[in-house]
Amino acid sequence: MDRRNFFQKAVVSGVGLSSGLLASCNTSKSTTYADKQFHINRGYHQIPKLRLSMDRIVKETVGLRPFRPSGPRIETEKLGNKTIVHNYGHGGSGWSLSWGTGNMARKLVMATATDRKVALLGCGTVGIATARLLQESGYEVTIYTKDVPPNVTSNLATGTWSPASRVCDPAVAKPEFKGIWEDATMFSFKRFQFLLGMNDIACWVEEYNVQNEAPQQRSEHSAGGEVYDIPGLLPERMQLTRKEHPFAADYVTRRSNLMFNIPTYLHHHLQDFLAFGGKVKIHEIKKLEDIDALPEQVVVNCMGLGAKPVFNDEELTPVSGQLSCLIPQSDLQYKLSTKGANFIARKDGIYLGSNGIVGNWDTTPSKEQTEKVVSILQNLMETMRG
Repeated sequence: MDRRNFFQKAVVSGVGLSSGLLASCNTSKSTTYADKQFHINRGYHQIPKLRLSMDRIVKETVGLRPFRPSGPRIETEKLGNKTIVHNYGHGGSGWSLSWGTGNMARKLVMATATDRKVALLGCGTVGIATARLLQESGYEVTIYTKDVPPNVTSNLATGTWSPASRVCDPAVAKPEFKGIWEDATMFSFKRFQFLLGMNDIACWVEEYNVQNEAPQQRSEHSAGGEVYDIPGLLPERMQLTRKEHPFAADYVTRRSNLMFNIPTYLHHHLQDFLAFGGKVKIHEIKKLEDIDALPEQVVVNCMGLGAKPVFNDEELTPVSGQLSCLIPQSDLQYKLSTKGANFIARKDGIYLGSNGIVGNWDTTPSKEQTEKVVSILQNLMETMRG
């Protein structure tokens, strides 16, 4: 047999056979394609349902936010021959504003102190960020703390970019505070961009707000201070049509927002602090005499609620918030808020919450609160299309 003719015929037959198989495969796949891409074909992003039940709850915690109606305390105070720089009282905005107010505290240190050794009180997100910024400016920093992550209040937060969350009461805060807040917000936002792409320490997620009616206009004097905003900093919140979402609700919005994976974030920055020569000493500060006994002449106070008894801050009050943690769900990577409940999907779990009780020092989780949030979210998931 002529080898050239044999291979030519074989190639032609192969092409014909392949075409038949491809046609056959395309026919079957075209049928399944629409099913698998149901959400895309319906005109909205794929939004997986949250697998939710009480037996999937693995942890319940109550965190205390350090709230001051006038806003965070960022100022200098003299204590004998020591210089105290205060940076505490951020309410629910501590994670978001940590770098911005830390930068302000650093500037106060640089303007008022010549000593290059600094004592920093507190090892939460505000304290660690402030310590790192001081190191970047050439200071030798020692952190004095009652405890370290994960046994700090900062570990009990949701980890969302929310720079105006209970940051002040606008009816009490001075007019100039808004400008201070804007400066801190802008500095922090730029700083967080450096963390994107680093093992999911910080990342962008889709955030949905699902309501049966449009939210009412917020009062300019709402106690949470959430009225503050910087237009254009985040992508605009878009209202979706019924064809663009699977929820059984009349008013649904979506926007992109920043999220922080708290365990990874705190571990990363604390390790950086130690790598750059920082020291951590387990040493609880209970009174002013404890500060006076420290060897450093410059002290930066980032103790949060711990500052209340030490500095007799009558304005500082806790706002408790309970979180219930679900087993992680790999296909679910978004945040959702609805009336009475919300959740955010992180690497270490899916955190459910919603409540905030002003003046509550009790950190005992409530089973009834968990059941309430689970019930609300279960009803929302059960009525989702698809």
